Amino acid sequence: MKKLILLFIGVLCMPIINAQNINDALRYSQNEIQGTARFRAMSGAFGSVGGDQSSVSLNPAGSALFKTSEASVTFASIYTDNDIQYFNGFSNTSDANLDFQQAGVTFVFSSWDSPWKRLTLSVGYDKFQNYNNDWFAFGTNSNSIDSYFLYYAQGLPLSEISAFPDESITSAYADIGSIYGFGNQQAFLGYESYILEPDMPTDDNTLYYSNIAPGEFDQEYLYAASGYNGKVSFNIATQYQENLFLGLNLNSHLLNYDRATRFYEGNSNVGTFVNEVGFDNFLSTYGWGFSFQLGGILKLNDFFRVGLTYDSPTWLTIEEETSQYVSTVRNESGNDIIQIIDPRIVNVFPSYKLQTPGKITGSLAFVFENHGVISFDYSTKDYGNTKFKPASDSYFAVQNNIISERLTTASTYKIGGEYNYQRFSFRGGYRFEESPYKDNTIDDLTGYSLGIGYNFGKMKLDLTYDQSKQNMNYQLFDQGLTDSVNIDTKRSNVILSLSFKI
Repeated sequence: MKKLILLFIGVLCMPIINAQNINDALRYSQNEIQGTARFRAMSGAFGSVGGDQSSVSLNPAGSALFKTSEASVTFASIYTDNDIQYFNGFSNTSDANLDFQQAGVTFVFSSWDSPWKRLTLSVGYDKFQNYNNDWFAFGTNSNSIDSYFLYYAQGLPLSEISAFPDESITSAYADIGSIYGFGNQQAFLGYESYILEPDMPTDDNTLYYSNIAPGEFDQEYLYAASGYNGKVSFNIATQYQENLFLGLNLNSHLLNYDRATRFYEGNSNVGTFVNEVGFDNFLSTYGWGFSFQLGGILKLNDFFRVGLTYDSPTWLTIEEETSQYVSTVRNESGNDIIQIIDPRIVNVFPSYKLQTPGKITGSLAFVFENHGVISFDYSTKDYGNTKFKPASDSYFAVQNNIISERLTTASTYKIGGEYNYQRFSFRGGYRFEESPYKDNTIDDLTGYSLGIGYNFGKMKLDLTYDQSKQNMNYQLFDQGLTDSVNIDTKRSNVILSLSFKI
């Protein structure tokens, strides 16, 4: 975690787990175009091309098109630029980092005395999602953060959201979380920080009002995330006679995601008791899972190839930890009093299952002998089939209904080309990805790529530049203060790959 932690608690008896929602489901279900520089230079349009380490991750039959054993490694420089609008506030943030993208090796075994001409075995790691992203938003809103804490507090007895006499904030936050759950913890933070006021100061009180007067609120929101989603693939593929290539991937998935958010609100409204609120949230996610892929490539003749790949759902097991911090400034008799609620607790949630949707990809390639290739890939994925499990859990059942209602089938179109001149290769590509949302929460994504490669004989060096653009609305909180930040994101990458025959 990104702050000092003094105590761990396991919230194993929570009746519901409010940390998971549609945003988490979608985050872990989407794939970016990652991989070797050659693969990315053609915008990932490699479903029927093969002969590249990252093409094996897309279509497992692709390794059967290697003529000799080969290994590769890839690094990237990633630049993210965000234009942010939140009500009347406009800002821009940018971030750059270096990243390890891919590594893999393919071993080729030939057999000329059988219709099964070739057998290949591959193992590789591909990172298909990079979560590194930082941005800052500010603006003036007529809605306050008090609505978040009121949402969770209304209807709860005061005895379930407050500390006992002489009980520390740490102990109270821990006990409330382990006995009553996440929602009561949020109400506790609001009450102990003086944001909430009970209608009656009795243990059985269930009605609350806000100590923040209505009006206008200057708000700021800082978002910082890091992590990755990747897979290790174990591949076997074969060539049957001259024209048919078949392959299978068994994939082990690795997931790590950390997010820190900091919210600030200030007001000078008439009659207000609390003038400033700071609310920090920290999330750490770890996961692992399994999927498989079946693929085939068919040479129709010397020039045309078609490919087909089935990606199974990915079955993930995910663990999450959260921590929180609230501070307020209230005015009493003309004096500003700072109230800090820092439980220094990590909420360790029970692990849960997430099943991401499967995908089907069809592809077509036109090969100009040794001069180059033009390829096209089309894939379809129904994000509405994403499921939290166990589905019998009442909270997960609600989230699964939200997913099926708001998400839809999305198609991806990719086209790429490569031209070879002597030892040089020149490449380019374009891709278009439809939004998985039925509404405009996230817009369609567009991207292009350019690359060059040089063949030294035993070794090849490839360099690529690619860029993608997408606009999205990011909702600040799940409940209460549900206003959104509009983020226009542009990602630019420089990718370098080294591959060599072994």
